[in-house]
Amino acid sequence: MDDIDFEHTISVGQVVNIKAKVNRAFNTSMEVGIQVSCEDLFSDRHWRVCHAFATFVTQRTNTREKVTLKPIVPHTQKEQVEYSVAAERRRVRTHHDDIIKDLVSYGSIQQSDHSAVDNVVAAEKTKVESLELVLPPHTNHQVNTFGGQIMAWMVNVATIAASRLCQAHPTLRTIDMFTFRGPSQIGDRVLLRAIVNNAFKNSIEVGVRAEAYQEEGPNRHINSAFMIFEVLDKHGKPCTLPRIRPEPLEGERRFQEAIARKKIRLDRKYIISHKQGEIPLSVPWDPRNQVYLSYNNVSALKMLAAKKNWRLNSEKNEVRLYTLEEKSMLSFRVEVESDVPAHRAFHILAELSNRQHWDPHYQKCELIHRVDDEDSLYRVVAPSVSKGGVGSPTSASPGEGILQDFILLASQRKPCGSGDPYIIAVRSVSLPTYPPIEGYNRGEVLCGGFTILETKNNMSLICYYIQATPEVLPYISTDIAGLSSSFYNAFCACRKYMISKTLQSTSKEHTDQYQATNTDSTQL
Repeated sequence: MDDIDFEHTISVGQVVNIKAKVNRAFNTSMEVGIQVSCEDLFSDRHWRVCHAFATFVTQRTNTREKVTLKPIVPHTQKEQVEYSVAAERRRVRTHHDDIIKDLVSYGSIQQSDHSAVDNVVAAEKTKVESLELVLPPHTNHQVNTFGGQIMAWMVNVATIAASRLCQAHPTLRTIDMFTFRGPSQIGDRVLLRAIVNNAFKNSIEVGVRAEAYQEEGPNRHINSAFMIFEVLDKHGKPCTLPRIRPEPLEGERRFQEAIARKKIRLDRKYIISHKQGEIPLSVPWDPRNQVYLSYNNVSALKMLAAKKNWRLNSEKNEVRLYTLEEKSMLSFRVEVESDVPAHRAFHILAELSNRQHWDPHYQKCELIHRVDDEDSLYRVVAPSVSKGGVGSPTSASPGEGILQDFILLASQRKPCGSGDPYIIAVRSVSLPTYPPIEGYNRGEVLCGGFTILETKNNMSLICYYIQATPEVLPYISTDIAGLSSSFYNAFCACRKYMISKTLQSTSKEHTDQYQATNTDSTQL
């Protein structure tokens, strides 16, 4: 289960509506999206409670072998977005545990001096232990205990642990991402242990561990979860909570990891959960939030590409320019077909420094940091949009005659499945080591990049997307108005550049093969 954030509570007598749908089937696993809403029959009010994503793995009951799944075909725009972004969510899940370990080992989490704080509660006083017997109503058709039943038992003990700290009725706000490590069946005893790991100013993290066992045999660790509680006053505002004194060794470890998990939750809320436009464009980059920035970067481009209301603005020699207007946001798409195979086009375009060879808007491109095989940081310098510049003679840049520079995170993804495009996404970030420089206007890119789709006869369909910001709009507004062909010329140059690079690469491969053949003949 991914993180579950409870936006509202549900009272006795209210109706709960649950909708679930498979977003995407991978090879042997599938992502299911779940929406929970509430309805008050007396006031006719409806509100959203939570939205969650669950991952299921299929296996045959008798042999326990995993089953290869048939792919899901998305039809609507919403289904296409969920299908596409599911691959990014899957990537985040695989990095979740490593991020926590890196945060704890990074040394950025400060040790707390509990002796200097008043109103401190010893963690051992919050311990709770409970034992449940798995009965037939608790299990599904495969005789495994419902995951929801285990979660309900875990929430019960976690609520008691939180109550012992705050001496009030706590409200569950969040359940962190967790994994079901193994099943339990009818007749199992499920042992549940809970303890408060850390208490922050307005929230409490409770750790819960679930183990299953038969009358004879060892305990099996089947689940661990971390739950966040708040205590609300009569006005619905969070109350200030007492601090916790952790137990030595293991308690200190849990205390520090709770701080790391809080940091991750803030990153997710700040970077992923908010809608575009609700956060600053240039989010500060550091290695600890890299996974979430990369997720946001790629998923934003996928969502933009999946939209259906694109309007063809102009077409010239098979280079098409589209626009999309949504409320206060204007986006552009440049579409071109290329004789270059998709994998080669991806290899050429993924290296952002190549772009200065064909795009006049990229005057200079400097690689700042190669984060990993999929993500890199660049500084791009663009010419000023002023008289005699790239744009319209009447266009004025934020700083007349001043060059613009951008600090960009470039994230690349190969296709996750058949029919998926190659992705190269870019967005602005900020780096303390690269502050704005005198003589340059620091620009920002909200969402941009390429999708490259393999088509028939070893060709590719290349789409370039960009969302307009005040710094980006002048470079393309003249094309929209029909006063310039700068983007048309740039993408014609892009097509020629890719063909040239492909021919060079092919020639080199043939030369290497010829030399290898001659070497083998000489040895013989």
